[in-house]
Amino acid sequence: LQYMSGFGNEHISEDPRCPGALPEGQNNPQVCPYGLYAEQLSGSAFTCPRPTNKRSWLYRILPSVCHKPFKPLEAGHLTHDWDEIEPDPNQLRWKPFEIPKALQNKMDFVSGLHTLCGAGEPRGRNGIAIHIFVCNASMINRCLYNSDGDFLIVPQQGKLLITTEFGKMLVEPNEICVIQQGMRFSVEVFGETRGYILEVYGAHFELPDLGPIGANGLANPRDFLVPTAWYEDRQVPGGYTVISKYQGKLFAAQQDYSPYNVVAWHGNYTPYKYHLEKFMVINAVAFDHADPSIFTVLTAKTTRTGVALADFVIFPPRWGVANNTFRPPYYHRNCMSEFMGLIKGHYEAKEEGFQPGGGSLHSMMTPHGPDADCFEKASKAKLEPERVADGTMAFMFESSLSLAITKWGLQTSNRLDKNYYKCWEPLKSHFNPKCK
Repeated sequence: LQYMSGFGNEHISEDPRCPGALPEGQNNPQVCPYGLYAEQLSGSAFTCPRPTNKRSWLYRILPSVCHKPFKPLEAGHLTHDWDEIEPDPNQLRWKPFEIPKALQNKMDFVSGLHTLCGAGEPRGRNGIAIHIFVCNASMINRCLYNSDGDFLIVPQQGKLLITTEFGKMLVEPNEICVIQQGMRFSVEVFGETRGYILEVYGAHFELPDLGPIGANGLANPRDFLVPTAWYEDRQVPGGYTVISKYQGKLFAAQQDYSPYNVVAWHGNYTPYKYHLEKFMVINAVAFDHADPSIFTVLTAKTTRTGVALADFVIFPPRWGVANNTFRPPYYHRNCMSEFMGLIKGHYEAKEEGFQPGGGSLHSMMTPHGPDADCFEKASKAKLEPERVADGTMAFMFESSLSLAITKWGLQTSNRLDKNYYKCWEPLKSHFNPKCK
C-alpha cells in the first residue's frame, strides 16, 4: 500500500494502470480520459471560505448515482435515540466489550456497530455519537457511507484493511483513521476485531491551534497519510449492497458493480490515517500540570471559540519530571463530557479495572480522578524523572455536549462495571489542623 502525506492537502492521484486519467487544466471536460465520468464529492458548502472549503473530484467508470432505490435496513444496536433510558450522572466504567465468535454469530463491521452514548441530532447537523464496533468477518460485496457525519475510527484489537473510493488503507491498533461524511468504504478483518468510533455531526476534524507552542508540535501535518487511487472494474451480478447511514438509521440500495471504480481523483476532501506514536508530546518540566488539552490530536470545533464539539486526546508514553507535584491526573469536575478508552497497557490513574477494549464515561460536572491506591502511591513517591505510560496508549473523546447513555450501554451489553464507584471508597481524610 502506498500513501501521500499531509493533513488537508490538495492531493492528486491516478491508478498507475491508467496514466493520464486526470483531465488536464479543468475538472469536468466534455469527454474525460478513458471514457470516465467526472463526479464531485463536496464536504462543505460551495461558498465556504477557501481555508474551510472541502471537495474532491472523482473520475470513475460509472457514477455513484447508478443504483436501485434505498430501502430501510435493520440497524441493530446503532441508534441516535438519546431518550430510550433515563439519564445517569454516575461515573460509569465498562469491562472489555465482548467480540462474538464467528461460529456462533458471524458479524461484520456494519452489523457490529453498537452505540454507547451521544447527544445532539443528525438532522440538525450538531451532535456526536460514540460507538463500539466488534466484528469477526469482512464486509463482502457491501459498503457503508455516513450521510450524517464523520467517523474517527480507533482499532483496539485486530487490524482493518479499509477500501475506500480513494484507495486502500491498512489501519492497525495504535493508529486511527477518519472516514469523512459521504465517503464509501468497506472493512476487511483478519479475525476477532474490536475498537471505538467517535462520530461528529456538522463539523469536520481539524488540527488544533498551537498558540504559544508555536509552529511545530503535537500531531504534525506531514504524518497524516492519504491513500492513493486504486480501482476495480468488477461486475457483481448477484448484487452489491450500498448502505447509507442517514438520519441515524440504515438504508440499503442494490447495484450490479463495485463502487470502488475510481480510476483517478484530486482534491482536499479525503480519508486519512495517523499513527499515534508520531505524536510530539508536550509536558510540564518544572511543577504542576499543563491542562490535558496539550494531548489533543484532532478537534471538531463549534462556533464558540475554544469550545469543541469533540476532541480526540491521547495519553502516550512520556517523561514525568515535575517537582513538588502530584503527578497523576488530579481530581476534577469538568464542564465537558469525557469518554476514555484504552488501546493497550495500564492507565496510570486506574491500573486495575480499566482494561484494554473497555471504557469509562465521566459526564459533565461528575467528579472523577485517581483511585485510592494511585493517590497513596503518588503522594509518597520519590520525585525523580520517570517514564510514564510505557507500553500504554489511553485516549479520550471529549465533548462540550452532555452525553446520554443508550440502553445497550447501560443494560444490554452486560459489560457495565457496577462496582466502579468502589475504587474511591478507600480514600481517607489526611486532614490535620495542627500540621501546616
